[in-house]
Amino acid sequence: MTIKAGDKMPAGVLTTPGPEGPQKIPTEQIFAGKKVVLFSVPGAFTPTCDARHLPGYIQHAADFKAKGVDTVACMAVNDVFVMKAWAKASAVDDKVLMLADGNGDYSKALGLEMDASGFGMGIRGKRFAIVVEDGVVKHVFVEGPGEFKVSSAEHVLGQL
Repeated sequence: MTIKAGDKMPAGVLTTPGPEGPQKIPTEQIFAGKKVVLFSVPGAFTPTCDARHLPGYIQHAADFKAKGVDTVACMAVNDVFVMKAWAKASAVDDKVLMLADGNGDYSKALGLEMDASGFGMGIRGKRFAIVVEDGVVKHVFVEGPGEFKVSSAEHVLGQL
C-alpha cells in the first residue's frame, strides 16, 4: 500500500555518511518534531537524478529553510558509500541529508519501490517527494515513469 497524506511515516532505519563512517539513523530521529522534505531518486549519479533532481534541492536549500523546513533529505536505494561519493561530487555540504536505503526496505515500507531490472538496476525507489510534519505525511508527490515534474524542488516549494 502506498503512503498517503495523513499517514504516519513508517518506522525504519536508514544510513547516512558520517565523519566517522556510516551512521544508522532511525526514521523517528529524522521525522519526529520536525518539518522534513524527503525526496527519493532511482539512483545516485543517474542522469536526471544527478543533473536535475539533487541539484534543485541543493540550489533551493535556503528557500526550504525560509519556508520552515528543518531538513531536506535525499534517499536512494544505493549503498552509503555511493551516497557519500555523490554528496561529495555534488557539493552537498550540509544542505541535504543523504540517506542510503541500501536494500530498498524503506522504499518498500512506503509502497514506493519499483522494479528497474530492465535497466540492470534491480529494485529501486520511485522518484518522489514527501512533505512530513512531526512524523505525519502532509503531501506525497510521485512521478510517473520517466517523468520529472512533481517531485522537483521547485514544485515542492510551491506547495509549502
